[in-house]
Amino acid sequence: MKIETFDAIVIGAGQAGPSVAARCGEAGMRVALIERGPLGGTCVNTGCYPTKTLVASARAAHLARRGAEFGFNAGAVRVDMNRVKARKDEIVGASRASVENWVRGMKGVEWITGHARFVAPRTVQVGDRSLVAANVFINVGGRAARPPMPGMDAVPVLDNVSILELGEVPSHLVIVGASYIGLEYAQVMRRFGAEVTVVERSAKFLPREDDDIAAELQSILEDEGIRFRLGSECIAFERGARGAIRVRADCEGDSAFIEGSHLLLAIGRTPNTDDLGLEAAGVATDARGHVEVDGHCRSSAPGVWALGDCNGRGAFTHTAWNDHEIVVDQLFGKASRGIDQRIPCYALFTDPPLGRVGMTEREVRASGRPALVATMPMSRVGRAKESGETRGLMKALLEEGTGRILGAAVLGLNGDEVVHGLLDAMTANIPYTTLVRSVPIHPTVSELIPTLLQQARPL
Repeated sequence: MKIETFDAIVIGAGQAGPSVAARCGEAGMRVALIERGPLGGTCVNTGCYPTKTLVASARAAHLARRGAEFGFNAGAVRVDMNRVKARKDEIVGASRASVENWVRGMKGVEWITGHARFVAPRTVQVGDRSLVAANVFINVGGRAARPPMPGMDAVPVLDNVSILELGEVPSHLVIVGASYIGLEYAQVMRRFGAEVTVVERSAKFLPREDDDIAAELQSILEDEGIRFRLGSECIAFERGARGAIRVRADCEGDSAFIEGSHLLLAIGRTPNTDDLGLEAAGVATDARGHVEVDGHCRSSAPGVWALGDCNGRGAFTHTAWNDHEIVVDQLFGKASRGIDQRIPCYALFTDPPLGRVGMTEREVRASGRPALVATMPMSRVGRAKESGETRGLMKALLEEGTGRILGAAVLGLNGDEVVHGLLDAMTANIPYTTLVRSVPIHPTVSELIPTLLQQARPL
């Protein structure tokens, strides 16, 4: 088989891959962009775009039911899941088409459809083609984890992809895993009209978050009618009568089993690296299958890079995009950017959303540094009162002495947006006292950030 020579090979067309391919092409390189599925990766096809579209539909239905609070009556609200799905499909389709048009117009880039597998160092096979390049970029993303659990093969199981194809609202959705994906779907489906029960092995709700933040979010979701079964150590599945699915949530007792119409498994992600032939390329992976990389996304094999979810250094679209920025800077810039420079940040897109940046209170305490903490309930925010959205709280963690902002959480109206002001200050290394002196716009949620920071007290 003749080996075709390229300057760069990109495996996977998620958030980072096409951008790296485009930059290499602009530099005059011959590039192969290989993707076995639709362009756009998880975010466009099964992640950000479709799920946030569903979140928007669910919020609209929720607000319509609350019409009396705002002075109107929308009548009985009935969700047409086929219409909801059609709207989601239209938005996803337009986004995917935009990516495809972009890729088709890239200079020096050949889009190849198929599964790529390493057969030698920096050499991959796609169908009946064999390609070699000085640099190979892996951007293959991840998929829903499916660890072995008793009875799983005996019942139909939804994951974050298959649940997007539902044409009806489940009568009772049982979600295994109080993960960020699980909680978003729990609220969406509850607002669509489903009964929802979330079964979680951990006895602690959202253990990555501080106790006050987790407790408030759990209370918000429970008030909407979502039920939680935490500390479920003996999770198992079996068929029930008339097509029902029975989920064991406790090890014993009369209430050990929950019976539902649908089951969603949301217990983590696994990287799509197991079928790439990485051993033939000399690429090392960790115990979970993530490609091991240095601070610049270089793998253990010369000339092979890994970006996005598959490198285990971030599980978000924004971290994948930053991986691309780091790689491009290494190839064509000043080689001054690295993974260790970025501040951890993410959002949980429940309603209200949770925006998180930097360290948690638990992490600050473990560090042993002198620190301050500031908290404020959203009920003090005028914009939240006006909008009828007073649930949640703001929290900031500050380094005593230097005034550096160590971390923050904003659970409440527009929390996923508001938290960026604190993230920007952290990135610029601005002390919180500078924000205290700012004069923000009224009436907004962000205007309470200076007031929040003035509440700082010793941790």
